[in-house]
Amino acid sequence: MTRPTSRRTVLTAALAAGAGVVAAAGPAGAAPSRTSSSQAASSLVDNRFWTTHTDWRCGSTAGTRAVPGRRPGLVISTPAGSADYTDPHTGTTTTWEYASWTSPVHRPAVPATEVIASWNAATPEGTWIQVELRGSYSDGTDTPWYVMGRWASDDTDIRRTSVDDQTDGKSTVWTDTFSVDDAASGLRLVAYRLRLTLHRTPGTRLTPTVHRVGAMASDVPDRFTVPASTPGAARELAVPRYSQNVHVGEYPEYDNGGEAWCSPTSSQMIIEYWGRTPTPEDLSWVKPGLADPQICHAARYTFDYQYEGCGNWPFNAAYAATYEDMNAAVTRLGSLTDLEQLVAAGIPVITSQSFFKGELTGAGYGTSGHLMTVIGFTADGDVIANDPASPSNDAVRRVYRRREWETIWLRTKRYDANGAVRGGTGGVCYVYWPVDPSARQRRVLRSLGLV
Repeated sequence: MTRPTSRRTVLTAALAAGAGVVAAAGPAGAAPSRTSSSQAASSLVDNRFWTTHTDWRCGSTAGTRAVPGRRPGLVISTPAGSADYTDPHTGTTTTWEYASWTSPVHRPAVPATEVIASWNAATPEGTWIQVELRGSYSDGTDTPWYVMGRWASDDTDIRRTSVDDQTDGKSTVWTDTFSVDDAASGLRLVAYRLRLTLHRTPGTRLTPTVHRVGAMASDVPDRFTVPASTPGAARELAVPRYSQNVHVGEYPEYDNGGEAWCSPTSSQMIIEYWGRTPTPEDLSWVKPGLADPQICHAARYTFDYQYEGCGNWPFNAAYAATYEDMNAAVTRLGSLTDLEQLVAAGIPVITSQSFFKGELTGAGYGTSGHLMTVIGFTADGDVIANDPASPSNDAVRRVYRRREWETIWLRTKRYDANGAVRGGTGGVCYVYWPVDPSARQRRVLRSLGLV
């Protein structure tokens, strides 16, 4: 089958055009010549997350305070003021008290062409948060404050949303991704700050609690393929299997139903792998008799009302972190070896990739953007994935050829079935793990800059 076109193709098409790549002459879908990166994979990605009590006491505050404890956080102390917010998706104008925290300036080890923020927070009813980014360019100028998300775990106070039409002529925010418009020009983002604005119902003592905020900055070079990696040890994790296609036609108000739910379905698989599940009360809104109602729940609570889909990367991570003692981040990995290390430590990973039908043997479909869950590797190094684009839960486990899979995941440029150049995600993934990981898990996460 052919997967429906994703709204994220707006980003990938823009990236392909901005890079000025010209498709090689030849038949449609012809294999490009082998290329390799001139930089080590570890130098392409920079992760910086603020999570500790010390982190929350740095930067500048206006009405917030740091809360110590087993899981430190940032809360409203004394509101800095109040402001009206008109929800663009309901038309309702509501007055909110607010307080803010602005991170110290972070200078990523890699001057970046792309930045993706992600966060973990608790937002009780009557509260919500806004996450913004402002950066400095290599030409000495600054970006405006870009909104990277307006978010609440529920959808009653506000509709969680990305914000379109944010650009300064040098960079643009595409749903959840800050992107330099013309990477070939040499312009890069050399520093950035994040700003959190916490909102609550006026006159109450309610507060959101932000446990984690940060960003992945990267400068992954244009590449149609990547050097082949050497297989590591075989391991397979016991991750629950769920098919998005079981839910075709269900709740079409959330991205037309299950056929488009690859991201929340993958998120729910890993949440349950870590032993977390929604409560019967959480699921009480789902129509009785539907199979795997938790997938419907995940779709609703990852849905981005502006993007009109469930595939907003940070919104999926934020959803995962609403479960007890869970951390989550959006990042890029530099190689299949990095992914193998996570799996070997017992951490499955959700990966984003695109490919035309026939590029991934055994998939049976093509996609302009799809999420699947990597749960292991065979003795030959092939990838074991729980692929939600399957006809049933029993059919979700797939084994994909290593070389094909690492190419479609790690490349930034690809040819579509008509021979036109399109974008690729360059190793984007979601990583979810418990607040108290094992020593081995912590070592691997630290090596990747996630803790």
